[in-house]
Amino acid sequence: MKTSIGYLPAPADIDTNGMSIDAADLDTLLSLDTDGWKAAVPQIREHYAQFGDKLPSKLAASLAELESALA
Repeated sequence: MKTSIGYLPAPADIDTNGMSIDAADLDTLLSLDTDGWKAAVPQIREHYAQFGDKLPSKLAASLAELESALA
């Protein structure tokens, strides 16, 4: 399943044979915490700032894409 942070497996895609995992717990494990990711973006940006001009532009662009996808 495509999400704003990339692809996450669907519960049916996980082989849980031999494990006692509640379906609701598996759904929670495979869910996307959008608010948590939104809160992390400024922290990531702050971390990246320490690298200044040495930060690869692709990382800065990826972070901007992530922020946009989460909006």
